[in-house]
Amino acid sequence: MIDFALLGGAAFLAGLVDSVVGGGGLIQIPAIFSVLPKEVPATLLGTNKLASVFGTGSAAISYARRVPVAWSTAAPAAIAAFIASFAGAWTVSRVPADFVRGLLPFILVAVAIYTFRKKDFGSVHAPLHQGWREATLAMTLGSAIGFYDGFFGPGTGSFLLFLFVRFFGFDFLSASAAAKIVNVGSNLSALIWFGYSGHLIWQLGALLAVCQVGGSLVGTRLALKHGTGFVRKLFLVVVSVLIVKTAYAAFLS
Repeated sequence: MIDFALLGGAAFLAGLVDSVVGGGGLIQIPAIFSVLPKEVPATLLGTNKLASVFGTGSAAISYARRVPVAWSTAAPAAIAAFIASFAGAWTVSRVPADFVRGLLPFILVAVAIYTFRKKDFGSVHAPLHQGWREATLAMTLGSAIGFYDGFFGPGTGSFLLFLFVRFFGFDFLSASAAAKIVNVGSNLSALIWFGYSGHLIWQLGALLAVCQVGGSLVGTRLALKHGTGFVRKLFLVVVSVLIVKTAYAAFLS
């Protein structure tokens, strides 16, 4: 009973963080692996994806009700991410992810430095593209991040947030809304893969999903209440934690 309470609390906190800047997997995945150490890793990842789909989906709906969503960007990116996530999951079963694991901390450091140095980064919503250029760039971004999510995964939501600000001119709040929609696509694709292969604990996944939805509702409300500045600060915190975690996993574990 205590184990389920711990997992539920971790899922709530993961949903809260993920709904604002992504990175909820930093909390939920270590928790589920520590509580169920004898379970097959793929099954734990599949169970996590079941919860993540509902948590991210809830956040996407909440944002869509309160923030004007750039559907012309988010929709093609989400479709591309859905398709590419399958390709990433297929590839990781055949190609080791060691290269990505070693490269990731350096990419995250670059993201953090860029965001920290540009004080006005993501403070103003001024979309840079429209028409075919917008759709093409959105599908390219969605494909890249979707493939990454299926192939490796850590920091997917945070990468999406950064890329929407950097390449589309969104503010952090609008970027977070678009990122949730794309992340639903990549998570759903991975969930279908895990479900098809039988790697799911449905009852546990349902419990974690309920807790994640609760956390995502709280997180979304905080983001909408405190605005872009709050999202930017939390983004830098989560990216910093990601740097430490991925560096440890790549070079010290």
